[in-house]
Amino acid sequence: MLTDAEKNAIRDHYRTLADNLPGFRPRTAQRQMLAEIANTLARSQEKDGDDWPERLGESIVVIEGPTGVGKSLAYLLAGGVMARSRGKKLVVTSATVALQEQLVNRDLPFVVANSGLALNFALAKGRGRYLCPQRVFALTAENAQGQLLELDTSLLWERRPAAEEIDTLRKLADAFYYRRWNGDRDNWPDIIEDSLWSRVTNDRHGCLKAACPNRPECPFYLARDILENVDVIVANHDLMLADIGMGGGVILPPPEQSYYCIDEAHHLAKKAIGQFSAEHSSTQALFWLDKIAALVVRVEALTSKAELANHAIEAASACSETLTEWLWLLEGENALAASSDNLEPSWLLEDGILPERLQTPAANMALSARTLFKNLTSLADALSETRKEKNSETALIDKTAADLGFFSGKAEQLTAVWDLFEQETPAEAPPIAKWITRRTEGKGDYLFAASPVSAAASLAATLWRRAAGAILTSATLRSLGEFNLLLSQTGLHWLPQVKCLALDSPFDFNQQGELYLPPMLTSPKDAGGHSREIIEWLPKLIDHTQPVGTLVLFSSRKQMQEVAAGLSGELRDKILMQGDIPKSLLIANHHSRLQEKQASIIFGLDSFSEGLDLPGDSCVHVIIAKLPFAMPDDPVGKTLARWIEQRGGNPFIEVTVPEASIKLIQAVGRLIRSESDYGRVTILDNRLLKQSYGKRLLASLPPFKRI
Repeated sequence: MLTDAEKNAIRDHYRTLADNLPGFRPRTAQRQMLAEIANTLARSQEKDGDDWPERLGESIVVIEGPTGVGKSLAYLLAGGVMARSRGKKLVVTSATVALQEQLVNRDLPFVVANSGLALNFALAKGRGRYLCPQRVFALTAENAQGQLLELDTSLLWERRPAAEEIDTLRKLADAFYYRRWNGDRDNWPDIIEDSLWSRVTNDRHGCLKAACPNRPECPFYLARDILENVDVIVANHDLMLADIGMGGGVILPPPEQSYYCIDEAHHLAKKAIGQFSAEHSSTQALFWLDKIAALVVRVEALTSKAELANHAIEAASACSETLTEWLWLLEGENALAASSDNLEPSWLLEDGILPERLQTPAANMALSARTLFKNLTSLADALSETRKEKNSETALIDKTAADLGFFSGKAEQLTAVWDLFEQETPAEAPPIAKWITRRTEGKGDYLFAASPVSAAASLAATLWRRAAGAILTSATLRSLGEFNLLLSQTGLHWLPQVKCLALDSPFDFNQQGELYLPPMLTSPKDAGGHSREIIEWLPKLIDHTQPVGTLVLFSSRKQMQEVAAGLSGELRDKILMQGDIPKSLLIANHHSRLQEKQASIIFGLDSFSEGLDLPGDSCVHVIIAKLPFAMPDDPVGKTLARWIEQRGGNPFIEVTVPEASIKLIQAVGRLIRSESDYGRVTILDNRLLKQSYGKRLLASLPPFKRI
């Protein structure tokens, strides 16, 4: 239950914020969101009592807060007060870097400065965003550079670093050593290629942890130490999911000690599916498996663990032999035969079920990979104990431990793939998508990949049933006017006490905007005819003499380019097309044209349907070329669609249309960004009027005036 002290604190800080901002107008929806968050987090989950199963989800709330509500202020204020009061951390996650930067650089400083609520906050990043001092200093050490680089090359890399790469490594090492750079990749002024950065960053397997001589200056550990002393942690969905995937509390605070505020929550389900998927290349796997024996011999010499070393070498050999057997078996698979139409053909295993002839090789591969990972982990533990006992050879031990960590990470990835390949799901459960792709990068190279088609069960078990509390929010969470899609995809539909709330928009859509559906003759299914008709309509819809902004959204890059090429010179000259120049420069050019009293037209793809803020005259007309249907043509989508069909369902109606509803609302939402905005939305897709689902899609849009 919410205490009087907590109620008063939230009320007082909100009033202080209002007093400090001239012209501040309290919004009913924002106050409602504040109260709902506070009451939800006050019911922090206690994992005991006979009624616990019936109370599942009582400290979780789903809030759709349209643009203009002031969501971030509401959840930072209410969540911050509740976190401090209850001794928890407020972990705020988002899907985009832009929102993370906004939270850290603008919203949190704003709340702290104007509300009187003293919150400490920090941005959390994964280990891979930080420099590993031990690695970069080892690679650039003057007295041993040649030896170390050669050793590094022989074990881990397919080639030695080029001269310019070594020069970059020296610059990184010097800048960090002399404290001109803090080791954060995002703060380095130049682009660092991934292949080079991977040599100087680390993962949890390669990290020497407390044994590292550079531990006191390690950027990752310094950043993690900061997290222990702040009230609010800002992260992305991927980092949160990775943390709970490792058991929770590894990078971020444990779920039981965390109030999660998941902004841009409509991305969570797909992010989670990606987090629980795995893949590996056969060529790369055989490359590093071949290197293990040389490393293990070095580990055995340092640790005297001959039996353990032999087991690791045997497991690596078994992996290589079984993987080679797989390559031989796949050579006869018709689905993987290369053709001129598809140079990288894929074989999607129907319903995620392995043919009988592949079941034993898959089981052998999974067993060998698990055994290898277990043995490498045991060798790493032995090496750590050896370092404690020996005062000499620490440099060689540390280098060996780092190399061993590299192979442990690879073995874990290999294990993840083959555990999924071997796994059989219950008849009523969603299947695991499994597919193999013939690669053109190398002779006989295959990509083995597997992914769950739903993350609902994993999220329910690892996050929702453990979190002290959670808020899921976004401007658009409902599809076709309901929360059902989000709840089912995230596993929240299994928690009986989860509350869903759709806040009212502060905008008067009927007065501020219009919706126009031109009498289109051609269906988007006729791609060429539809593009030609769009070319005919755009000059009628856009007045290129008016100094206002227009946003035209396409679902296909090909159609966007065809339409742009087919327009007349005057209109074509006003177009700024996504992909031609960086997004930041495109937006800057757009505003510059408007300031010079010129018209400006942005041509964009689906990614411009979300997170693009063009208030006022910068966007008075949003034109949507066609409904944003995402057909299930990827392995995960195809497997899910087939599973739904086998259960008597219709994947188009159950998944494709609801997901398109969310995307359409987001695209339409680019028009009205404030109480003073105005304009028109035009949709060039006659299926809205001709198909039965069109009425449902229209009903879910803001109540614009129809013209």
